[in-house]
Amino acid sequence: MELLFLHYPFTFLLIAVLILCRINPTFRYFCKMTFYQVWIFTFSILVIIVALPRGRSCENVKFLRMAILPVKYALGIKIVVKGKENLKTKKPCILVLNHQNSLDIMVMMQILPNRCAPIGKKEILYMGPFGLACWLSGIVFLDRKKREESIATLTEIAHTMHRDNFHVLIFPEGTRNQSGSMLPFKRGAFQLAVRAQVPIVPVVISSYNSFYSQKERRFTSGTSTIQILPVVETAGLSSDDVPKLTEQVRDSMMSTYQKISGMTNGGSHE
Repeated sequence: MELLFLHYPFTFLLIAVLILCRINPTFRYFCKMTFYQVWIFTFSILVIIVALPRGRSCENVKFLRMAILPVKYALGIKIVVKGKENLKTKKPCILVLNHQNSLDIMVMMQILPNRCAPIGKKEILYMGPFGLACWLSGIVFLDRKKREESIATLTEIAHTMHRDNFHVLIFPEGTRNQSGSMLPFKRGAFQLAVRAQVPIVPVVISSYNSFYSQKERRFTSGTSTIQILPVVETAGLSSDDVPKLTEQVRDSMMSTYQKISGMTNGGSHE
């Protein structure tokens, strides 16, 4: 046995890891999260190699999608999309998604359209190869501490969406939220939609709680459901309509989130 171990140390190490993953949920959680992060880091390098000669462009987002989405198979995650017909538009629109944790990066790739510029926090830009791959893919970074600068950036996007014919994806909660509900929506996405006079497409990702919990250190196989809601038109709306529009979209997304996550009484899992 000792001789076999000396000749095949990596084989025995792999067997030991697989056994521990099988019997120890906490060990499995850390293994799967490490694998997820290593996958994104490694394949971001490939995205950089492919996208760098082409320069920064939202056209490169398709390479980011192709690089990240396949990790769902390795993690044992099935993604079911409902309401696909609501995203069949070639005209510019703004997708608004609820934000839970880092798994959103993988899940959102399932519905990310071509020529789409997601908007993210500036800190992502400094996340090594992944940050550079995102920048080359046309992702727009906002500094949450510089409100005026962020408003100026969104205003510029509003002026160019029709000219350059691209979509925008935004997490209106502004930060991750694992409370089983939704945080109040910031109005930036809705102000942008009204300024550009483009429709809003609400997209709801179900709770990951059935297979993933950072607090409990639990990560098993499971299914994530994405529900794409009907388009919300903004034609003819003004800045005065933004507060009502924001609440209207949040209410519909919250109701859908509870439904597709199997929640009753506004917050508990069945």
